[in-house]
Amino acid sequence: MSDTTIVCTNNGPLRVSGNFVIKDAQGKDFDLSGREAISLCRCGNSNNKPFCDGSHNRVGFQSEVEARTLPPPAPKPAV
Repeated sequence: MSDTTIVCTNNGPLRVSGNFVIKDAQGKDFDLSGREAISLCRCGNSNNKPFCDGSHNRVGFQSEVEARTLPPPAPKPAV
């Protein structure tokens, strides 16, 4: 079993590889037909959401991402 890796491609999709499951809003698994890597749309123009169909090239999607340290998460309210 391999770890899951997500790569933010510049001007393109999120590339997910390794051992992963993708669910819809109701919690039902997508049938990925044994795929070990998929691309998720970031541009919002795919006709096959949440998966990338290459529309980012057609619409000129621009987004370059560099790794950085995120600020600490906000504390959860006391119950």
